[in-house]
Amino acid sequence: MGGLIRALDPRRVGAMALDLLLPPRCLKCGTEIGGDGALCAECWRGIAFLQPPCCACCGLPFEVELGAGTICGACARDTPLYARARAALRYDDASRPLVLAFKHGDKLQLAPALGHFMRRAGAELLVSCDVIVPVPLHWTRLFARRYNQAAVLAHALVRDGGPPVAADLLQRRRATPSQGRSGRAERRRNVRGAFAVKRGRSVAGQRVLLIDDVLTTGATVTECARALLDAGATSVDVLTLARTVRPDL
Repeated sequence: MGGLIRALDPRRVGAMALDLLLPPRCLKCGTEIGGDGALCAECWRGIAFLQPPCCACCGLPFEVELGAGTICGACARDTPLYARARAALRYDDASRPLVLAFKHGDKLQLAPALGHFMRRAGAELLVSCDVIVPVPLHWTRLFARRYNQAAVLAHALVRDGGPPVAADLLQRRRATPSQGRSGRAERRRNVRGAFAVKRGRSVAGQRVLLIDDVLTTGATVTECARALLDAGATSVDVLTLARTVRPDL
């Protein structure tokens, strides 16, 4: 028995002991579950994980397979500056409490599991990028919130290895109002010209993967992509934790 214990990874022994003291709980509802960093069966069934078929550009899910390279009507009418966007979850009544608990509720312990969801959804984007860049907060909002949720997600993505994270490459040059209740046109006006690559930093010739928490109209990631492309990035892809599925927002 002693030899078996010595052969075990000390980190695994510590995790087992911690599970005895603090049993793993569902990330969303708090129900005791069998494994850490997971959802209970009921919450798992309620979460809509996004997967193909989807728009080849923005990742909007399609009800049926329409063929490789098919894009949605919104992207056909107004081609985004980013090349591809993908998201792990549908942003709806089931996923919203989980997203908001992480974003506004200081539930940073959710990051490893959320990062895992995003790695699975963005696997093709991760293998084709040179650097990962989170959408920045203005310093006033960062001071109030104490952390940038996009940066936390970016680091969670690569905790087991991956492209480097340049958490301070982009800056938000002015404080922009909350976008929560704004329509598409107002969101675009709010963020127009709000982002820039920091002086002395370079993305010239690099393929960038931009990280954010929720994709709604795409106004924020579009302006970030504009700044990155203007600074010489060869391409910009977008990976978010969640996205709305109503392109009219």
